[in-house]
Amino acid sequence: MKLYAMIFLSLFLGKSCTSQTKNDLKTAILEYTANTRGFYQKITIQNQMVAVSKDRSGTEKAVETKISDADWKELISYFETINLDSLATLKAPSEKRFHDGAAIATLEVIHKDKKYKTTSFDHGYPPEAIQKLVTKINSFAKKE
Repeated sequence: MKLYAMIFLSLFLGKSCTSQTKNDLKTAILEYTANTRGFYQKITIQNQMVAVSKDRSGTEKAVETKISDADWKELISYFETINLDSLATLKAPSEKRFHDGAAIATLEVIHKDKKYKTTSFDHGYPPEAIQKLVTKINSFAKKE
């Protein structure tokens, strides 16, 4: 009987630990910002809502839209694969932003009261580790 109890507890505790290691998008805020001298775009995702702002000063209200269930599930799957602690160390695959060849972009994630932010990268050319997530985030701005 003790053996069955040990096996059950091992499986139960093991399952609960693995589920805690996944990133939970429901409690996170994603902010993608891209800007140059003549272009500004900020996409904020929180609680299955996306807000897109093209106003650098913040005086105009962002356009908010509900994210469809299919898009939300896709976004969750991409978010769960990201190692938040490594965001700050990701290398940009190109350097067009250094000579105005591309807008300067960053991704900031606020998860469990902690901020994680990437170094700058070219808008449209994110680091490979976050490419699918960033592409999906940008797709919400194009629907507008």
